[in-house]
Order: sequence, then C-alpha cells, then structure tokens
Amino acid sequence: MPQYIFVYLGGEYPSDPEEGQKHFEKYQQWLNSLGDAVVSPAVPFKDTHTVQSNGIASPGSISAMSGLSILRMPSIEAALAAAQACPFLEINGTLEVSEMIEMSGRSEKSGNETIN
Repeated sequence: MPQYIFVYLGGEYPSDPEEGQKHFEKYQQWLNSLGDAVVSPAVPFKDTHTVQSNGIASPGSISAMSGLSILRMPSIEAALAAAQACPFLEINGTLEVSEMIEMSGRSEKSGNETIN
C-alpha cells in the first residue's frame, strides 16, 4: 500500500498552554482515528537551517515547513480525506500531501563492501 507524506506548513500556535493542550488532544484523536495507517505520527522540526547551492548555511526556513507525518493509505483520495480532517488546519496551517516513491537499487556501504 502506498505511503504518503503530510508536510505541515505554517500554523498559528495557541497562545496559552490550555489552548495548546486542547489542540494537542485533538491532534492525538485524529492520529488515533487513522489507526494502522500511521507509519510515523509526527516529526516536528526545530533549529532549521537553509543550505544554498553555494554551500552557505543560514538559520531559518524558506518553506515554512514545521513538521511531517507519514501515513499508509490506499489512494491519494484517501490521503487527502485524512488531511482535510487534520486539526492542524484549525490553526491556519496548511498541509502538502505527496505519495512517496520507493527508490530501487538503494544500498548501504559498510567498510569496503556493499550491502544490498
């Protein structure tokens, strides 16, 4: 079954801890409702740096990515329906949903030998 990456962009984080906790609980309920489809529930980002083509790194993001989730869904339509129900949208966040393509021929090197 295909895997989809949900990229979280922007969002306005609740200003008080109680609202933040309520939002977090909604997010947890959403994830729980997806059951076994959740491969990686949430990977928030921090301390983002951007590396330009000339190799210079600078603090900050040019994409406003704030995290990601990976879900296993039967189709892009199912993935989009799941995204449309995500509480991140309630805090003015945006989600980008993409099917992940598995690359063949990937290998890892260990010493001088290649492990496939």
